[in-house]
Amino acid sequence: MTAAGEEPTASAGERMHALVERLYPLCRSITGDGVRATLDIVGEYVPLEVHEVPTGTQVLDWTVPQEWNIRDAYIADSAGRRVVDFAASSLHVLGYSVPVSRRMPLAELRGHLHTLPDHPTWVPYRTSYYTPEWGFCLAQETLDALPDGEYEVRIDSTLADGHLTYAEHVVPGQVSDEVIVSCHVCHPSLANDNLAGIAVATFLARALAEETPYHTYRFIYAPGTVGAITWLARNAERIERVRHGLVLACAGDPGRLTYKRSRRGDAEIDRVMSHVLAASERPHQVNEFTPYGYDERQYCSPGFDLGVGSLSRTPYAGYPEYHTSADNPDFVSPEAMEDTLAVCREAFSVLDRNRRYVNLSPYGEPQLGRRGLYDSLGGRSDAKQAQMAMLWVLSMADGERGLLDVAERSGLPFDSVAGAADALAAAGLIKA
Repeated sequence: MTAAGEEPTASAGERMHALVERLYPLCRSITGDGVRATLDIVGEYVPLEVHEVPTGTQVLDWTVPQEWNIRDAYIADSAGRRVVDFAASSLHVLGYSVPVSRRMPLAELRGHLHTLPDHPTWVPYRTSYYTPEWGFCLAQETLDALPDGEYEVRIDSTLADGHLTYAEHVVPGQVSDEVIVSCHVCHPSLANDNLAGIAVATFLARALAEETPYHTYRFIYAPGTVGAITWLARNAERIERVRHGLVLACAGDPGRLTYKRSRRGDAEIDRVMSHVLAASERPHQVNEFTPYGYDERQYCSPGFDLGVGSLSRTPYAGYPEYHTSADNPDFVSPEAMEDTLAVCREAFSVLDRNRRYVNLSPYGEPQLGRRGLYDSLGGRSDAKQAQMAMLWVLSMADGERGLLDVAERSGLPFDSVAGAADALAAAGLIKA
């Protein structure tokens, strides 16, 4: 499946960055046509099943809100010149602003203006989802340059009954047990938070579709918080199938990789991510769970308690550009997104191959030589490692411990352990 304008000879990182650039101008929020336009573009890369949930629908302790859409917004001076213009950036309007059409002096207008005095050239990102309000976001230097006088203020928006929109893409596996990969689609022109996560999720789905994964992988593109809650409320019958999960956000900045554990703290995805990051020798950090952040806190809430962690580079609010106009496509790089994608693929490869085996010849060490297992190692530079991996797998194949346990206890690379298990299974010495 090739998206419009996608350059097939470009690297995965370059194609992900191109997707970020396509999505960047769109005005997204927790509802509305910006979300639909975003999903339309993502749908060019992977097929999506789009869901529309009506305003007023009860979803757990929440209610689907009214739908917000915006066509235009500006502040114009006495000469009619637009000094703040939504057409220049979707960040210029307070998200979910109610409509307004007024003239007012600057002194009154100031109460509706949001700036970042510490970064006078940047525009902040602000919202008012659940409180009827209106406002504009602008650079402090723009505000400082405004003379006293009267200004025309217009926000051409609607807040009316409609729908909350989210989408899913499923990569079928050999079993119905699911791994969910979730990213939020509610932020406007913010490249790292959240467009890089959308891009990495999309290209991860494409990569998995080219394989035959063991688990079924379900990709969820939903607005933050209320979108994840809506998905959970509408999928109660599927929850028991969810074995593992990963939330992707802030996936393209230059910082080191950061993994946040699930609420359980020792879920299999937690162990896999910790192992993969450590084994790769990438600069990284593993953080404990906190009930604040992205949608991992919804999936991990006590009633569900799913094994869902979160992968980012620099975590939310951990970089100055967070939730500002400086989080633009220049802030994210193809190399960083490709690195995040590679870690996801490595982790899911471990997750898919982390099986439990039973030793079919458990009384003493079986004779590997007469089965040709030693001969198969001849000439290999890692022959000693491969031999040790076989012995470790045989020793720990008790039906209780998986291959990740073997890798962790032996200190051997997971790939060597999994390769040894494949060889032993083919020789009839172990079975899953």
